[in-house]
Amino acid sequence: MPATATAAEVKPAETPTAPAPVQPSVDVQESRAPGAPVEEQVPADEQDIVVTGFRRSLEQALTMKRDSVSAVDAIVAEDIAKFPDQNLAESLQRIPGITIQRDGGEGRAITVRGLGAQFTRVRVNGMETVATSTDGASANRDRAFDFNVFASELFSSIVVHKTAEASLDEGSLGAVVDLNTGNPLGGKAGFTGALSAQASYNDLSKKVGPRVAGLLSWRNDAGTFGASVSAAYSKINTLELGNNSVRWAQARFDSVDGTPCFYNTATGAPNVPTTPRANTGGTYFQNAACDKAALAFHPRIPRYGVIDHRRERLGITASIQFAPTDSTKVSIDGLYSRFKEEREEKWAEVLLRSNERSIDVLNPVYDSNNNLIAATLNDAWVRTEHYLRKSQTEFYQLGGTWDQDVTDSFRFTLLGGFSKSSADIPVETTFVYDDRDAAGYKYDYRNAASPVLTFGTSVTDPANFQLAEIRDRPSNTTNKFRTAQLRTEWDVVDGFKLKAGAVYRRFSFNTVGFLRDTAVCGNGGKDLVLGTIDCSTNTVFGPSAIYGFQATSAMSDTINLGNAGQPTGTTTQWLVPNIDAAAALTKLYSRTPLVDAGNTRSVTETVKGGYFQVDVKGDLFGLRYAANAGVRYAHTDQSSTGLNSGTAVSVTRDYDDWLPSLNVALFPIEGVVVRGAISRVITRPTLGNLTPGGSVDGFNYRITFGNPLLNPFRATAYDLALEWYFAPQSIASVAVFKKNVESFPVAQTYSGTFASTGLPKSVLPTSSPAYINFDPNQIYTITGNVNGTGASLKGIELSIQAPFKFLPGFLSNLGGIANATFIDSSASYTLAGPTTVVKTSTGAFGPNVATTRTSTLYGLSKTAINGTLYYEDKKFSARGSISYRGPYVDQGSANGNLFEGYGSTINIDASVRYRFTEWLEMSVEGVNLTDEYRYRYNDIDANRSYENNHFGRTILVGARVKM
Repeated sequence: MPATATAAEVKPAETPTAPAPVQPSVDVQESRAPGAPVEEQVPADEQDIVVTGFRRSLEQALTMKRDSVSAVDAIVAEDIAKFPDQNLAESLQRIPGITIQRDGGEGRAITVRGLGAQFTRVRVNGMETVATSTDGASANRDRAFDFNVFASELFSSIVVHKTAEASLDEGSLGAVVDLNTGNPLGGKAGFTGALSAQASYNDLSKKVGPRVAGLLSWRNDAGTFGASVSAAYSKINTLELGNNSVRWAQARFDSVDGTPCFYNTATGAPNVPTTPRANTGGTYFQNAACDKAALAFHPRIPRYGVIDHRRERLGITASIQFAPTDSTKVSIDGLYSRFKEEREEKWAEVLLRSNERSIDVLNPVYDSNNNLIAATLNDAWVRTEHYLRKSQTEFYQLGGTWDQDVTDSFRFTLLGGFSKSSADIPVETTFVYDDRDAAGYKYDYRNAASPVLTFGTSVTDPANFQLAEIRDRPSNTTNKFRTAQLRTEWDVVDGFKLKAGAVYRRFSFNTVGFLRDTAVCGNGGKDLVLGTIDCSTNTVFGPSAIYGFQATSAMSDTINLGNAGQPTGTTTQWLVPNIDAAAALTKLYSRTPLVDAGNTRSVTETVKGGYFQVDVKGDLFGLRYAANAGVRYAHTDQSSTGLNSGTAVSVTRDYDDWLPSLNVALFPIEGVVVRGAISRVITRPTLGNLTPGGSVDGFNYRITFGNPLLNPFRATAYDLALEWYFAPQSIASVAVFKKNVESFPVAQTYSGTFASTGLPKSVLPTSSPAYINFDPNQIYTITGNVNGTGASLKGIELSIQAPFKFLPGFLSNLGGIANATFIDSSASYTLAGPTTVVKTSTGAFGPNVATTRTSTLYGLSKTAINGTLYYEDKKFSARGSISYRGPYVDQGSANGNLFEGYGSTINIDASVRYRFTEWLEMSVEGVNLTDEYRYRYNDIDANRSYENNHFGRTILVGARVKM
């Protein structure tokens, strides 16, 4: 089989008759930096390595970076296709300034220079879009782009624009990321293609899955017509094992070390205890033991669990290009992706949350941060839980581009198309077993990341359990984009270019949610109807049927924990309800779903605007320079709809933004580039915050209201960089950046009764404690969003990359890449802090105290470091990479905790390849080789353990064939 180009080689290549398409706003042909170093000639015996190898991909990426006036980083196809990356997010984390957030063991969202996923705009083939998925612990119902939807093999290049230009789409405080597919006219005449197949093995799940990718491209001899199609398919099953506290909280218990905390009161002497009141009711009587336990923080739902992730990806791209003359080129590009995921969770836990009143605490142990870190519990709600979510995300996009040179000096590009991303969750089911008077349960968080959790009563005997709660919460989120753009360029004179353009973009977001939640009631054998479940029609209740259906062996599954990092003494086997059997018994899926008001809302945005930009280059007093300056105008019409107290409410508004920008590149000496940029940038508000409706959490006693009149995030961004291209495939650079965020929507949080909100009881989930034990005077944490005073961010990026050609012999085939980013930021947040009042004048447990704290922007790690060491000769190549991400605050918390976030992580990946012939290559790759744990904390001061999970190592073995 003759040697031909791989997928990586086809797309970035250039031919005299059909130059490769220029990345949007990166003028490769016209803006090549004056004084940029000339690539040295490579010896003949190294030609194969340079043209087809990893080093060539690095060279192409550096060329793109060097030739842009603005700050740009890139990854080209061969880098993506041959690095052990499961998806695009994991490819992007190797770019300076980019960190990723992993969910379910895979990279999902990116943070650019400290700004999270909602601040990053993503374009596919030049058109802005949103890819929504339901992977991991939660669904993405926002502007963030889920990179795990796509396999990395589908793309020819990724370009990250870190500074703004007038000609670049607005909407980003962080970066604009361009994902590019297809370039059949850039390939060789005739058919070319490549096929790779791998087996993927996860050492925690012990499961093997396929990963297959292929490309077929054809171009005619004249270079006027070409077509290509690529596809990628993968299926993998991974496990997530670990523990979770579901936050920490304060509450009053029934008794502490034998001292009763609640009493019946003597007539006329309300503060004098008489008869202890067990489990419910009564009046709290203050004493040292009870007060100390009440004001300390305890884990709300301490538990260990097994989480099974089953994922299937299918992606297809197609491109047709027609260039009848040197002046005309028409491209049509399509992309389809389907991402299926099943997430199944099986937990063994104790439900302290909202049930502390019935629990007796023995042998309490406190730490210096006011945490009740160890205790024995009697009359505890022991619970086992089985959760299943089935989801499917479908993404498709179709776009067309017409590039036309009208004259030698004037040209235009007309671009248009549409995309749709739909994340459907037909099943999100939970069944719960309860044992509500269990004795002898022990928890010990002295080793916070790996607590000892021991059940005193059997959790493998179905006689101890009843099926008590049933939930199903199907939903759908759909995003649509319609885009039309006109871009024009006029070369006025040599070194002076005018650019102008217009844009129309319509974005629609719609999410709907439903509830089939209920609690099962038995009432000591007396049949009750709750919701639409008639207990008498489903089972015959005996005397023990106090609060649910009696569990049986036929309705149960036995779960073994495995290696979750648990210490000796932890209970590792338990029963959970079998979902199929429990659903058949309760007829769950035949219930008519109710609308989930908090997850039913929509936003429509129509953007009309344009830009004007001047590009210049030349010499000034002997100093070579290139620059662009311009202004972008955007008029945004916005309509938001939500459900408030069951009624649909819509609010419309519009606003205008003028966004000037300036980018300058100076070339003081050969191989050195100095860049500077200043710009006004915006990010439109978070979609979930724009709803005029509200949501109520009856489990955590939280109420959230939206605000459709929130202003965009608006900021002024500054950037200064020094780059030294000291050798081929080499760079040493330093960049400093600062963003002053003038407007920054913030949440205001306070405590209030349910009655004070004016909401009806019907907004509460029927299976929640708030509904079952409804009390209009119950204190809730109430959160609303307002336009805040802003925030600041500053940082520095350091990067170095080079082959080690100075080493002797075969060591000269080594090379390295390293970068580090250090960031600081400051923003003020209003939070609900711990309560200090154990008993108010009405006898209630006193409210959380509002406090204002300064912290970083959410999702910002102050330190991120990435490094890659590679080796490559004609036959053999190997790469290893390490990625460190420092700890970060993820969001505000609840239950009196001040923020929550994640600990630091170190991920190590590696790849080894051997080329047997020009057309056959074998590979072994490893992802997460150290099986890094993900630690999440609750409260930034006390560092209470929220969760600590691991996902196992993934090994891929495969082959790659070129046709």
